[in-house]
Amino acid sequence: MSNVFSGLVRIGSDPELRFIPSGKAVLTFSAASSTGFGDKQKTLWLRATYWNNAEKMKEFLVKGNQISITGELSQTEYQTKDGSTKISLDLSVHYIDLIGKKDGSAQQRPAPARQAAADDFDDSIPF
Repeated sequence: MSNVFSGLVRIGSDPELRFIPSGKAVLTFSAASSTGFGDKQKTLWLRATYWNNAEKMKEFLVKGNQISITGELSQTEYQTKDGSTKISLDLSVHYIDLIGKKDGSAQQRPAPARQAAADDFDDSIPF
């Protein structure tokens, strides 16, 4: 990764699950991060894309929920209908940690992948 964004954000839209022609699933959603305080508070909007285990993660990502995300940030210029040029901040998300729901309650985390147990290893290891 050449540049990294890491922060606490609120999900701004329910994620959209799509499939690319190869059959791989991808989630896209908007995310908002606040900066500053008082009269100087601003909201930074990101267009987030998540590829890893997208189908399973969709059920845990809901509009308004708070998450911690880390990924690679890029920007895209585009033309609006009125002809003006705008810039979109895009985040290719590599890591998501579920923090809390909009109502302040804790979020249920997906079950982790099975970890290796001590019984899974051969006893003949010499050290």
